[in-house]
Amino acid sequence: MVTPEVVPPGRDDSLPAAPSGDDGAGPDAARPTRRGLRDQARIARRLGLTGALLMGISALGSGAFPAPNPLNGLRVLGLPARNVTLAIAVTYAGLLMVVTAWLWIARMLTARGARFPAPEKRELGRTAMLWGLPLALAPPMFSKDIYSYLAQSATLARGIDPYTIGPAQALGVGDPLVGGIPTIWRDTPAPYGPLFLGLGRVITAISGENVVLGIFEHRVLALLGVAVIVWALPRLAQRFDLDAGLVLWLGVANPLVLFHLVSGIHNESIMLPLLLLGLYVMLGRDDAEQPWWKITLGAALIVAAAAVKLPALLALGFVGVYLVRKRGGRLVDWVVLTSWLTVVAAVVLSAFSFATGLGFNWLKGLSAPSAIRSWFSVTTDLGMLGGQIGRLFGLGDHSEATLTLARGLGWAVIAVVVVWLLLACLRGKLDPVTGTGAGLGAVVLLGPVVHPWYLFWALLPLVATRAMPRYRRAVIALSAVIALLVPPTGADFIFRAFQLPLSIIAGLVMFALSLLVVRRVLHRPAGRDGSGSVPEPAS
Repeated sequence: MVTPEVVPPGRDDSLPAAPSGDDGAGPDAARPTRRGLRDQARIARRLGLTGALLMGISALGSGAFPAPNPLNGLRVLGLPARNVTLAIAVTYAGLLMVVTAWLWIARMLTARGARFPAPEKRELGRTAMLWGLPLALAPPMFSKDIYSYLAQSATLARGIDPYTIGPAQALGVGDPLVGGIPTIWRDTPAPYGPLFLGLGRVITAISGENVVLGIFEHRVLALLGVAVIVWALPRLAQRFDLDAGLVLWLGVANPLVLFHLVSGIHNESIMLPLLLLGLYVMLGRDDAEQPWWKITLGAALIVAAAAVKLPALLALGFVGVYLVRKRGGRLVDWVVLTSWLTVVAAVVLSAFSFATGLGFNWLKGLSAPSAIRSWFSVTTDLGMLGGQIGRLFGLGDHSEATLTLARGLGWAVIAVVVVWLLLACLRGKLDPVTGTGAGLGAVVLLGPVVHPWYLFWALLPLVATRAMPRYRRAVIALSAVIALLVPPTGADFIFRAFQLPLSIIAGLVMFALSLLVVRRVLHRPAGRDGSGSVPEPAS
């Protein structure tokens, strides 16, 4: 009796078996077998690991170091920092390897004819962990925000209001915690919520002025957040019968997550785990009615995410509307749920606000980033373009007025989009997780300040919904492109403009050589017939 093979959901095992003839003739002779395709998956994983190792090593020279660099003067560890151009080139070569390997495996997971060789969920988890390990052990890359985090937390720890003045004014320009902050951010008050600064104050109490120890503590916190994302995403995806491996690959092994949460240590690594965990607790794995204690706990987690970055509060509105509809949509349902969720939000935000000793002063800091002109922001670009057009036609420089107008229109469009999404959720045409992702996506696209890692706000909720299969190609392409936009040093190259082009060109040459090696390995004869395919053993 032959036991049929069980094919996991969402996997296509329709690839033809290896040809049984020994002469290699026939239409399938040159076609790679399952063994050969499985080798492709293994090579892709090794290519990504090689790239991550190169990035981790070269980060010793190309990373976003504080000033002064603590590696200066060290014979071995300080060697990459003595040739920064070469270090950046090696980083770009490794970066391209990681992105290429991720795209390669993503294609195996999504393309109908190539699903069989794709790694299983356990292999994907192990691969993501191995790729992330070199970045977790290396100095920060792609951003210097971590130094702002340390300085703003130290400001709070010294009894100064970080929502009123910037780190340079509060601590002094010569303070070790201020040296690593880019000049444009040194006088900017903290734009983050009270929970994040409260956690930062605990970190500062341990590390003091030791910048390296402070970075290590923040990275541990970020890795714990990524672990929560790994736990929560597949469970949210079960509501929509999605393949957990694909969801984890697009949402956790994504180069943006590896580069900007693991390596860059952005505080989205705290905001998003709380948001996803809150959504899961409030909604559960299916449409079964949740008890009140779970609704309360989930709402508290979402509000805690908003106490890191306020836009996360949008999720509470979408889940609230969904629960109202689910309970019948009567007036009493609206009153009860709206009142209860409002009370939960008020209690949690008040607790975090007064725990810092500053009350609701953090609301003043929300507009602080708007003082900087973010060129990734569509509304900022339109506002600046309008000002330049006015100058071109001799109307004077009204850039500030056009910028304010464009940003105001952006917020108005965001409000319209969010209301439209809420109504769709109320009518049952949209689930609350998709609504949350789409609403946060509108905030990112039309907000006055946009950074590449803001894409996480929309990306992580959406990869666990029915919208993901429809838009996954766009998600994959967008993630790959944005992963290449931010220099690894997390700084500009205004006074060394030659360095970045030279590094990118050298990195491309190294990457091309690595692809030649991969090509030779893929086409290396493995069987007696030299065709590159290995017949599977008879069962």
